[in-house]
Amino acid sequence: MINPNHRHRRAVITALAVSLPIAFLAPAGASTGAPTAPELDQQTARSLQPSHLDLGAQDLPETRNVTTLAPGLTRTTITRGAPNQDFFWTAEVAVPSTSLDPDAPASALSTQAKADEVADKLTAAGVVARVEHVQSPQLADAGGDLGYRVRAGHFTAKTDGAATVAQIQAAGYKSSVIYTGWDGDEGSSQNDRGPWKLEVLTIDPKEFRGDLTSSFGPNLEDRETTSQLAAASGALAATNGGYFVMDPAAGAPGDPAGAAVHDGKVLSEPVGDRPSLVIGAKNETSIQRLQWHGTVTTPVNTAELALDGLNRVPGLIRNCGGTDDTPTNLPLHDFTCTDANEIVAFTPEFGATTPSGPGLEALLDAHGTVTAVNNTRGTTVPAGGHTLQATGAEVDKLAALAKAGSKLTVNTDLLNEAGKPLKTSATTDVVNGGPTLVQNGEFNVTAKRDGMVRTGDGNSFFYGWVHKRNPRTIAGVDAQGRTLLVTADGRQTTSLGLSIKESADVARSLGMVNAINLDGGGSTTMVQSGQVVNSPSDAAGERPVGDALLVLPGRKP
Repeated sequence: MINPNHRHRRAVITALAVSLPIAFLAPAGASTGAPTAPELDQQTARSLQPSHLDLGAQDLPETRNVTTLAPGLTRTTITRGAPNQDFFWTAEVAVPSTSLDPDAPASALSTQAKADEVADKLTAAGVVARVEHVQSPQLADAGGDLGYRVRAGHFTAKTDGAATVAQIQAAGYKSSVIYTGWDGDEGSSQNDRGPWKLEVLTIDPKEFRGDLTSSFGPNLEDRETTSQLAAASGALAATNGGYFVMDPAAGAPGDPAGAAVHDGKVLSEPVGDRPSLVIGAKNETSIQRLQWHGTVTTPVNTAELALDGLNRVPGLIRNCGGTDDTPTNLPLHDFTCTDANEIVAFTPEFGATTPSGPGLEALLDAHGTVTAVNNTRGTTVPAGGHTLQATGAEVDKLAALAKAGSKLTVNTDLLNEAGKPLKTSATTDVVNGGPTLVQNGEFNVTAKRDGMVRTGDGNSFFYGWVHKRNPRTIAGVDAQGRTLLVTADGRQTTSLGLSIKESADVARSLGMVNAINLDGGGSTTMVQSGQVVNSPSDAAGERPVGDALLVLPGRKP
């Protein structure tokens, strides 16, 4: 069944189940495997991808299996490295996050003096602890010396660390067992043996006659798995998309935590000027930093109110980056800023009803006519229209402008880096992300600018989210104009995951000239023909997400 939220603008394509197992990289001693595809196909596949990933030691074996899903659309499975006996499980002293987001990093770093103090106390309690200095690769605006961590034990299996964790807890500290292969310490990437497993979708707009789009499902506020979103639209392939709200304390679960546009309609405002993947006509994509300009005006522009947001719970700004937010107007990842005084617009895509609570809500029909003004929040958005919710000091301002029978214009503009409104059409989609990984062919990881650096936490968030290896999803464009969507499995001993620095290295070695990080962790998922083809890291299996990137076959005109 075709979901009406998705567009189909090109002719039907039959997926081609052509598998091209190819081995790349041939340094001395590397295992390459035996190619079985015809020579012409081998040469074609070689021309589409560089020889090997810039990941781990240079002499690692790497194999690639290329499957053609349709003309101009391929999926490449990349395995690199082999199980490494140097890695082991160990107990790390940490203070886990209280967030309901299972990807929220724990606090694990401190000063050397504090780390030595903790290690001494643990040693006195019978736990042989060690202090390790953590150095992170230098990024465009962050990295370097992060601090010190405390660890104990050297275990063959994760379960072997349970007794040591119990001892650490008895001494008054929280702890968890982690795998040292997931460290992203300075210098480790050049020497590690892996293993890694990645999936790469390559969409060539010159050849592919299907449709690259996004989907949020039946509404914004509910979550579905990537495979559910793919199945609803008959997608040839799909990956998870941008950041979204998970914790009800941070807003409406499923709501985009950043810019979102679907079929040309703006559905969510950006986080500051964080980068997004912009999908335009003919499957051409770009990475753009977009900003927000939202207003409510009367037809003659005699009065104007600033619009704080779109399709989100007023007062809760996930990832921050708004106006008059507490504690900051700058992007702050996996953090919820607040603002007691806001005006937020809603469209029918949000859900069955708008968020309830004190304040004011004006209902506008499809022509912008105010049909009702309610002295409390929570209602159904009129078909084709909007509602406007006001809280705090903004209630009186909206009440003065929104009178029953009057007309209002709701403007929800996304501005490009030149300050001009983003030109959209029925073929435009935007999926939020960050940080930037590659810009104009150069390594450019903007972790601090995009909110992945927090002050006052001893670099612990940066350590867990940026520095350490995690599952990642990457989107970018190569020099030939092809769009690449990449998933890297992680949090497993069979696939270590990527640090953000390694994500940028992978993007460049796959030929991307512009690339960003999308939502990752347990969200990282790739689907082909309705089946999940990677290994999501959540213990419960595939995670419901806010939106997904879909590669659709066309439809007969």
